[in-house]
Amino acid sequence: MDPGDDLAGLFNTQDMTTFKDLGLAPAILSAVEEAGYTEPTPIQAGAIPHIIDGRDVIGSAQTGTGKTAAFALPALHRLGKHQKGAAPRCLVLGPTRELAAQVKEQFEKYGKDAQLKCALIHGGVGYGRQRQELEAGADVVIATPGRLIDHVQQRTADLRNVDLLILDEVDRMLDMGFIDDVKKIIKFCSKQGRQTLLFSATVSEEIKRLIARSLKDPVEVAIAVKITPAETVKHEVYPVGAMQKFDLLVALIESMEVDSMIIFCRMKIGADRITRWLQQHKYKVAAMHADLNQKARNRALQDFKDGNIKILVATDIASRGLDIANVTHVINYDVPEHPEDYVHRIGRTGRAQREGDAATILAPDEESKLDAIEKFIDQLIPQRKLESFSYIHQPRIREDSSSKPKRRRRNSASSKFGRRR
Repeated sequence: MDPGDDLAGLFNTQDMTTFKDLGLAPAILSAVEEAGYTEPTPIQAGAIPHIIDGRDVIGSAQTGTGKTAAFALPALHRLGKHQKGAAPRCLVLGPTRELAAQVKEQFEKYGKDAQLKCALIHGGVGYGRQRQELEAGADVVIATPGRLIDHVQQRTADLRNVDLLILDEVDRMLDMGFIDDVKKIIKFCSKQGRQTLLFSATVSEEIKRLIARSLKDPVEVAIAVKITPAETVKHEVYPVGAMQKFDLLVALIESMEVDSMIIFCRMKIGADRITRWLQQHKYKVAAMHADLNQKARNRALQDFKDGNIKILVATDIASRGLDIANVTHVINYDVPEHPEDYVHRIGRTGRAQREGDAATILAPDEESKLDAIEKFIDQLIPQRKLESFSYIHQPRIREDSSSKPKRRRRNSASSKFGRRR
């Protein structure tokens, strides 16, 4: 069954127009208002009241819909003030270090008046600081599975007092092979009456079995769960010979008004190579992939967010979960292996009703992958020839791609979190 079907618990959001309607504590509302937000996104409006009421919740929504705030705000409401020396009362489990760091940022930003203590637990760094934060008493632990299990086994983390367990990006944790670790961690959170929230873009049979074992009478809140490209993204394909892929990449970049761009490569070695070549062309660019140490990944991500670099060359580590606002362009240097990854990649732009542009460079040996993508999204992607580029061999352009879609006006007044004033 599709997760959007037969949702008896689907929340009616028609009368919910502001964050004040959702029942959040005044201190949290103040922090949200200070950030400039007044209207919740649909996933926030649908999930927050149920979480405040103590219900287990299954949340399904596409990336870029404000999903993190949908669980962070009501979690902060339920946690209240910091409890000195207490074992963790809330655990957020996610697939990657970057996603965990972003969740921590939101908990600290919107829970600043409560002075809650948050511990960030992930691999790639030493254990010392993490042990100190746990020993000092963390109200909230935000973690990736492997390192958290290490701490539990070393008895530096005690999850028996967790009242609120939040499983974020569960489908991605499943794809990354973490499902057995997730099951172990759920068992560690053994407190009676525990509230569990599960967020996943898709709900597979394996995830349904996890839900049946771990959640009690959950409410389902599904918002636009069909995985399709956002209507605000103009996406096109540029066929080219394999020997000219990089030359066409440079020509595409030069033809675009780039404020911030992510270039996706299939392999880590490819991302490093493209980064090096673009640097030789005097572009401000950095790489982002799993083989980089945590310090390098954090620096690349922060430089990109701050505008110090305009181009991030990444593997699929950056296609989902990372909170990177205002990405204006995405280029797929390699066509992704899995069709759903195409949607997640180009979904890094055109977020929260903004307009974005995505281009895919297509070599002849990648045409079968494009066919699979078009079948998956149930639409043909327009194919283009860059007129200013000197092709060695003229590309084959599909005849059904001749009409260019109209450009949509950019909307700078909205954001991922909600709608700004």
